[in-house]
Amino acid sequence: MGRRVLVVDDDALILEVTAAMLNDLGCEVVTALCGQEALERLQEDHGIEILITDINMPNMDGYQLADRARAIRSDLKVILLSGRESDGHGFPFIRKPFFEQDLLTTMRHTTGTC
Repeated sequence: MGRRVLVVDDDALILEVTAAMLNDLGCEVVTALCGQEALERLQEDHGIEILITDINMPNMDGYQLADRARAIRSDLKVILLSGRESDGHGFPFIRKPFFEQDLLTTMRHTTGTC
């Protein structure tokens, strides 16, 4: 059984593709379409080890989500994704669009693979 990863993106298609990539890598994937839903998942599911989130989302952006999620669980690993932003403000960052290999490489260097 792989590591449990929470993926958050307000674009359902990108969320689905990212989840499929992580499944291919052997991860157990939980998804959320917004920051509030992601925080609820984190509070309910103590098995989640990694948060992978889009930065540009309405109501709560990925930076805010990462900070709030780490306040709930300080040992949570975080990777940020964006097609518009240029960095992760201290968190590991993957620029959209990306390939499964990009995701794998970033995970190997920052969170460990599934």
